[in-house]
Amino acid sequence: MASKKKIIAPVMFMLLITVLYTSVLAFINESTKGIISEQEQLRIKRSVLYVFNMKSDGTSDEVNQLFDESVTTEEVDGTTVYTRMENGAATGYALAYTGKGLWGSISGYIGFSPDFTEVLGIDFVAHSETPGLGGRIDEPWFKEQFRGITVDSVETLVIKPSDGGNIDGITGATLTSVAVVNIVNQFIIDTLAFAKEANL
Repeated sequence: MASKKKIIAPVMFMLLITVLYTSVLAFINESTKGIISEQEQLRIKRSVLYVFNMKSDGTSDEVNQLFDESVTTEEVDGTTVYTRMENGAATGYALAYTGKGLWGSISGYIGFSPDFTEVLGIDFVAHSETPGLGGRIDEPWFKEQFRGITVDSVETLVIKPSDGGNIDGITGATLTSVAVVNIVNQFIIDTLAFAKEANL
């Protein structure tokens, strides 16, 4: 009988501790949902402003104000389309993309001119690429080279030094560079079809 008590006491203690910690974690999760959602929305706004080549590194209030003044958001056939507006006219569109990288998915936003003939910019918001190698896709020098590239219905991006090359790959991260180019090229083809069908 004494041995049963010796077993039950620690089990009950561990059960109590588990319930306590689970309750605390559930409370923290519930109480921070609003903050997490706000930060996620801010991250999206910063990314969309970046692809439109607009100031995106200000305070949260500055980013929210600029976004609200310059960008409209609408759902088109289940796709969220961000439109940059100037003097009542659309000067660019941004859409979210996702695709398979070397170690996992790569996702972000791409901006297009209003006639979808030019890439305005690209940003990466989530990826699992190796820090210091493929993870360098986040660096400004890599992202900035996508601005102003003419859209082609077959192959918009080509890694240098190939014929017609317009993108410098990342040294030591060839597979990630190729993955990014493949993701974006396919997304551009899909976006051209979507824009035509949606009459953008």
